[in-house]
Amino acid sequence: MTTTAAPPERLRSTRRRRVSVEQRGWLFVAPFAIVFALVFLAPLVYSLYLSFFREQIIGGNAFVGFENYGAAFADPKLWDGFVRVLLFLLIQVPIMLVLALAAALAIDSARLHASGFYRIVIFLPYAVPAVVAVLMWGYIYGDQFGLVGNLNDLLGGEVLKPFVPEWMMVSIGNIVTWQFVGYNMLIFYSSLKTIPGDLYEAAALDGAGTWRTIFSIKLPALRGSIVIATIFSIIGSFQLFNEPNILKPLAPNTITTFYTPNMYAYNLSFAGQQYNYAATVAIIMGLITAIVAYVVQLRGSRQEMR
Repeated sequence: MTTTAAPPERLRSTRRRRVSVEQRGWLFVAPFAIVFALVFLAPLVYSLYLSFFREQIIGGNAFVGFENYGAAFADPKLWDGFVRVLLFLLIQVPIMLVLALAAALAIDSARLHASGFYRIVIFLPYAVPAVVAVLMWGYIYGDQFGLVGNLNDLLGGEVLKPFVPEWMMVSIGNIVTWQFVGYNMLIFYSSLKTIPGDLYEAAALDGAGTWRTIFSIKLPALRGSIVIATIFSIIGSFQLFNEPNILKPLAPNTITTFYTPNMYAYNLSFAGQQYNYAATVAIIMGLITAIVAYVVQLRGSRQEMR
C-alpha cells in the first residue's frame, strides 16, 4: 500500500495558518510584554547597572565593580535591619497565618451563623489603605493623645509603651496582622470551597469527627494555599517599609533611618543622594527574598508530591 504526499498547496496553507496563529498569539501578549519590560525589567537592569558604579568627588560616577557589594556585606546598619525583619518574619508571619487559617476554618464550618458577615468584617481591614491604617494605629498607640495614653491615665502610670524599642516591632506586627489576616483568610477560604463534598460525605460515613476532618481533609487540601500565603508574607516582611516609615515621627528615638533594609535604601537614595549604594542594598535584599521564597516554594512542592 503506497502513501501519497500532501499537495504543496495544502502544506503551504497549513504553514500559513500556523504562522498566522503564532502572530496573533504574539500580538495578544505584546501589550503585557511591553509593560512588563518597562516597569519591571528596565528598572531592575538599571538598578543592577547603578550598583557597579560609585559617585566620587574626583572623577564623577566611576565604575567600581563589586566594591559596593563588599561594602554592603560589611555594613552593620544593613544587617541590623535585616535581622530585625527576619525576627519579624519568624514571629509575626506564623501568628498571622494561624489566625487566618482559624478564621477560614470557622467560617467554612456549618456551625458559625452569619458566616458572610464575619467574612466581610475580617476582610474589611485589608480594604483600608495601608497609609490610613498605619496613621489610625499610630493615633491609637499615642501615649499623649491616643487610646494608649487614655489607658495609661486610667491605670495611673505608663503601663503600655508601644513606642519603646522593646515593643516597637510588636506594635508594627499588630498593625500588619490586623491588615492581612483577612487577605490570607480569603485565600484559605477560597481553597476550602473547592474541596468536593463527596470527601466530607465519605468522612462522615467513616465516623470522622470535626477535628479528624480538619486534619485529614481540609489541611491537606490547603497545603498549596498555605505555601502561596507564606511566600507572599515572606516577601512582604522583607519589604517592610510603610509601617515603620509612617510611625517614625511618633517614635524618632526608636525608629532609625536604617530600621529596615527598605527604609535604609530609601534614605540612602532620597536623603543621602547615594543612589549607587541604595541600588546595591536593593539588589541584595531582592536576591535574599527570592532565594528564601524559592526554598519555601520548593519545600512546599515536595510535600505536595508525597
